[in-house]
Amino acid sequence: MFDLAWSEIAVIAVVAIVIIGPKDLPEAIRGVAKSVQKLRRMAGEFQQQADELVREAKLDDVRNSIQEMKSTINDIRSFDIKGEIQKAVDADGTLQNTMAEDPLRDTFMPPPPAPYVPPPLPPAPDSPAFVPPTVARFAAPLPPAPEPAPAPPATSSSPPAASA
Repeated sequence: MFDLAWSEIAVIAVVAIVIIGPKDLPEAIRGVAKSVQKLRRMAGEFQQQADELVREAKLDDVRNSIQEMKSTINDIRSFDIKGEIQKAVDADGTLQNTMAEDPLRDTFMPPPPAPYVPPPLPPAPDSPAFVPPTVARFAAPLPPAPEPAPAPPATSSSPPAASA
């Protein structure tokens, strides 16, 4: 820690023997040893507290990241794609209102009921089911003859009179 060589330690020991004296030297060494032990314990406790603070800080970071992940997952789970599309396409709701209303309610009138037409009567029992066209031409009444066109009015051959 302090990087002392043997020669430096020997110089310190000689000075301690001369200053403290050989009689009180063992007690001084014990006091120094106890002081060093106290310093080491205090340094160890400080290191433990520092490590604990680092762990708690890391745990807080981990807790924060886990909480962020949970909130992201909840956002994904509660995502309403239909609502988001409706907001993007029809933000003011006019399209939804248009689709909800009946566009023909004021102009549409149901047609009047059709008049009753009785079903056709079955053919008479004495008439045949099929009549060939050549026979039907002679059996059917003839259509009325067209009326002659009226004659054009007679016009005079004299030239029209000139007006003066």
